Amino acid sequence: MKELLLKFYEDESGATAIEYGLICAGIALAIITILNKLGLTIEGIFTTLTAKLGGG
Repeated sequence: MKELLLKFYEDESGATAIEYGLICAGIALAIITILNKLGLTIEGIFTTLTAKLGGG
């Protein structure tokens, strides 16, 4: 039983999967933030363009 617990304690494969998951979550959060800011910028450009063309 002690050998089984020791083997389980030394197994790091789950930790690696968790690290990759955290990296993916961080990248996804960065992409979402960038796309949100880009969308707001594009919305502002189209709002300004519509106002200058007299469509609003």
